[in-house]
Amino acid sequence: MSHFKELFDTYNWDFTLSSIFDKTAVDVKTALTKDKLDLEDFKALISPAAKPFLEQMAQKSQQLTKKRFGNTIQMYAPMYLSNECQNICTYCGFSMTNKIPRRTLTDAEILKEVAFLKDKGYDHILLVTGEANRTVGVNYLKNAIQLIRSQFSNITIEVQPLHQDEYELLIQNGLYAVLVYQETYHREEYKKHHPKGKKSNFDYRLDTPDRLGKAGVHKIGLGALFGLEDWRADSFFTALHLQYLQKTYWKTKYSISFPRLRPHSGGLEPKVEMTDADLVQLICAFRLFNEDVELSMSTRESEVFRNHIVNLGITSISAESKTNPGGYAVAPQSLEQFEISDERSTETIVEMLKNNGLEVVWKDWEQFESV
Repeated sequence: MSHFKELFDTYNWDFTLSSIFDKTAVDVKTALTKDKLDLEDFKALISPAAKPFLEQMAQKSQQLTKKRFGNTIQMYAPMYLSNECQNICTYCGFSMTNKIPRRTLTDAEILKEVAFLKDKGYDHILLVTGEANRTVGVNYLKNAIQLIRSQFSNITIEVQPLHQDEYELLIQNGLYAVLVYQETYHREEYKKHHPKGKKSNFDYRLDTPDRLGKAGVHKIGLGALFGLEDWRADSFFTALHLQYLQKTYWKTKYSISFPRLRPHSGGLEPKVEMTDADLVQLICAFRLFNEDVELSMSTRESEVFRNHIVNLGITSISAESKTNPGGYAVAPQSLEQFEISDERSTETIVEMLKNNGLEVVWKDWEQFESV
């Protein structure tokens, strides 16, 4: 199978969702006794039937995480380079139809932001842009990576999907990882939320991790935006995608993120609510399903939630994030992509993690054998 789309097209959304809801307590107990879980076990662990087993799942998730990652947690910071965007997305503050001041950072501004983050101790950076290939296309990204490459041991991007040769070019220039979220794997709902722009092409986005795998990227980050559709089905398809990619591009590392729909300047209420308990259940289910995958938690979540989740399977966390271009040092008051929930300082987050018995890791010593 050369593309995930071929596998994806053999599945039916409604049938998949009903099969998750059909899982029983017996299915959950069976999954909890296994060392190696399959996708049916994952369905059981994200099903309503697993709710009474949440404590058991959390304990096992914590044990597996400690076994694989030790008592460490990785710190990273997102840095928004541009809020220019050619897409219309119903849930995003950067959407083309939103009348907001647009900004793309210059080299001098990028270095000013970098100086702020380096002063805080960050060595892993996530570069984020809107999807505007004329303004922030591959040449802009290449320049930005070259500009800051000496400052960070790990550079990740979350930008518009690119072609394979463009990813290869960026990897040659120091790119380590790429995050690309499908938003929702529900084809029809996807169309409603992405009516205009390159992002409206569901299949091109779905194919992006395949292009990344073929380009030889070190790490690929997956995820769905919870709230657009039923979180259980979207999570199953994320797990299906992850399993396919690990089998196909086995040299690559993988991470999963768990963004829930947050308020922004355009405003969109979640179609399906995902409670805190649901999110804990999902994080634990992913850890039990795959003990090697990195699980990441952003500042979208509340202080209380993040304080509790860091010991249950999460391996990387951001702090003090700004979701606007220049938000750290250049233009702190400009419009954000979405509201931040946990606004504590980096120093406060580090202290919280230490109080949870976790060792904060700033530098990934395994990275960049080939650069």
